[in-house]
Amino acid sequence: MSDFSEDELWNANLRVRAMASPPERLRAALQQAEGYRNFLTTLTGLLTVIFVLKGQENLSKMTTGPRWWVIGLLAGAFVLLLAASWMLVSAVHERPGKEILTDAKYLLNYEKKRARSVVRTTGAARWMGLVGVLAVSAASIVTWIFPGPVG
Repeated sequence: MSDFSEDELWNANLRVRAMASPPERLRAALQQAEGYRNFLTTLTGLLTVIFVLKGQENLSKMTTGPRWWVIGLLAGAFVLLLAASWMLVSAVHERPGKEILTDAKYLLNYEKKRARSVVRTTGAARWMGLVGVLAVSAASIVTWIFPGPVG
């Protein structure tokens, strides 16, 4: 015996079919990309505050090796976070002025391809954002472990 009535199963089947349609898959992918973009923005801001408040005020006090590690980690993190942010903005908003033809078959194909593109771009940007955040964290830890000569 099923836990669900025939009506519930019928309605769920209709919802599943609607969710699998190209327009709904594209909408879901765009919402996901928007969510990751907002998360990346918030996390980057928080990490910046942590690094500024808890990191070294002056990297020139550090010994040469750790100082260059911090500079390299921060520069790499900046590039990764900038690229990830750009990719997520591009995934959500696409190119300004892009024309979509008024052919129904073209529209359905466009929605399928666009959804795949958004999912792929969001996945790559998510990993880039994670590596960027880890690099900022590592740079902050290096400044705590190797603060430089005291006195």
